[in-house]
Amino acid sequence: MATIRDVAKLANVSVATVSRVINKNGYVNESTMQRVRQAIEQLNYRPNDVARSLFKGKSKMIALFVPDIMNPFFPELARAVEDISNKHGYTFILCNTDNQNDKEIAYLNALLQKSIDGIILVSSTMTTNQVKDMKVPVIALDRKINPDLISVTVNNYEGARQAVQYLKNQGCKRIAHVSGPENISNARERFKGYLDEVRDEEWFHSDFICVGNYAVNEAFEATKNLLKRNPEIDGIFVANDLMGVGVLKAAESLKIKIPNELSVIGFDGIELGNITSPSLTTMAQPIYSIGKRAAEILIQKIEHPNTVIKSEEHKVKLTTREST
Repeated sequence: MATIRDVAKLANVSVATVSRVINKNGYVNESTMQRVRQAIEQLNYRPNDVARSLFKGKSKMIALFVPDIMNPFFPELARAVEDISNKHGYTFILCNTDNQNDKEIAYLNALLQKSIDGIILVSSTMTTNQVKDMKVPVIALDRKINPDLISVTVNNYEGARQAVQYLKNQGCKRIAHVSGPENISNARERFKGYLDEVRDEEWFHSDFICVGNYAVNEAFEATKNLLKRNPEIDGIFVANDLMGVGVLKAAESLKIKIPNELSVIGFDGIELGNITSPSLTTMAQPIYSIGKRAAEILIQKIEHPNTVIKSEEHKVKLTTREST
């Protein structure tokens, strides 16, 4: 494998000149630059990224931590982060953490050893102290970790209220909720939005709420039990679209017709909801946009550390389909 010294020897220049050409740093006259480039091509030389990162303290790498790569929401989010990373010359690394803090810390330690430049976190288990100890720029995405950390999220509370209001406007009289995990901030916000819309209704009682933990199978089982106990339910607000698929399957297994007997609305706007049968009405997040903004903000903080940047909250949008 060719080294930088081999390139310098073939081009009849110093190692420092080759380094300036590779890093586009400092003046090199055009004819010398051409000789260096020809030598690089002739020798098929590839710069040692590890050595460069050790020398510069930068790796041109960005990592995205996601809790569940099986949830289609996160690959859609990752696509946006990857696109922006590549556009700005950064290598993109995707880490699936399975919602486990020890796994997050293991990834973090490994990446810091490789001089990772910045991290985008989708996490409900990282603590404030753990984030402070990272020593590189960090952006929270999809869910907030602490008020001091820059985050890119959506208006979960208002979106949940809009979802329930929509079901009411569709004529639903008994509206239930399939909630996400209690330890995740966006699930709590969506639950609060639902509760503030129904708590004063004469028909409401706590048995109209069940937990699906953002998992399709858990939502399927929880919804079957919910509808068996409360056959009068005619509307369900589901805290994410993946669980919404489980709810649709639960209704089908009980021979409940959607939307004639039961209306279902989800939250997220993943592509999967568009191809289910019936297709799923949802409060759609601007998934690509929030992933894009998280990456843009992170790169800005990497390249201009003293820049003051505020957290962003984007709006969800009602997307009506066949389930209501």
